[in-house]
Amino acid sequence: MNEFTARTTDQLPALLRAFRKEAGLTQQEVALRLGVTQQTMSALERNAETVGAARLIKLLNILGVDLVLRKADMTPPTSSQSKSPTPW
Repeated sequence: MNEFTARTTDQLPALLRAFRKEAGLTQQEVALRLGVTQQTMSALERNAETVGAARLIKLLNILGVDLVLRKADMTPPTSSQSKSPTPW
């Protein structure tokens, strides 16, 4: 199973385009299944920031992609990890 991490909406367009191409689908085919125009699908691939959660999940289902939410490790480094060795 391949995993891809997207932490910003700027990272989604390339992933969505790659998933669509891997699925062997055109923008028109995905648009038809999603219930939007090809132009809307094109805009969605260019600017994923405008996509609502429900539409994104439906799109991912069409592309055969699961959405997995995983809590990021937000633990700050310990003092021994954050310090550089003292040069002698």
